[in-house]
Amino acid sequence: MSQFCRVAARAHPARDLPLVPTLVLALVLASAPARAFAPDLFGYRQAAQEGIDTFPQWVQALERQLRDNLRDGDCSERHINRCHMTRWLAFLGGLRGRPAAEQLREVNRYANELPYVLDIDNYGVEDYWAIPREFFNNGGDCEDYAITKYFSLRWLGYPDADLRIVVVQDTNLRAPHAVLAVGRGEDILVLDNQVRGVLPHRQVVHYAPVYSINEHGWWIHTPAAAGPRS
Repeated sequence: MSQFCRVAARAHPARDLPLVPTLVLALVLASAPARAFAPDLFGYRQAAQEGIDTFPQWVQALERQLRDNLRDGDCSERHINRCHMTRWLAFLGGLRGRPAAEQLREVNRYANELPYVLDIDNYGVEDYWAIPREFFNNGGDCEDYAITKYFSLRWLGYPDADLRIVVVQDTNLRAPHAVLAVGRGEDILVLDNQVRGVLPHRQVVHYAPVYSINEHGWWIHTPAAAGPRS
């Protein structure tokens, strides 16, 4: 998808912040309750499908994230100092207990400050779904922004049932794109690397969703007149 995603690249400011223990992440994710995701994303109906193993790039990203201990090396190194995980976890720790609107806004902003880089330039392949460590080290393309936002919100306690990485067709650019959709009650909010703000999905009229996915399922999306909701 790299050749289709577009975003302005900006440098991320360096900050020296303390590490948040990995154990906290496990506790937060284990305690999060699940809720239903509104069925009319961008005005399209959804049909649940079987098995996320249809998407090996996503499954592999989940496995790499599960194995990642979220720790950096020697952060005192001055020549090459890549303490991205320390800064990310401290950033997330500062959002704990804040209103959801602030959390979503800040998670969107934080990820969007990373540079846009094609997968072919980073990894020598056309399509690679990067986990946060890889994205913070290398930059990435549209699905990499969405993935880092996804794992950021999972760390903050959002259940996977409320989160979807959504592959869309941008009808303005006539090209595929990827965003993160967050279910909030009856609404769905969109975190997009091409947009600074967090928008309700009904305000985004130029995206036609193709499929969406999270840790436990995936959905095909069709125009509202094309079939029953699930």
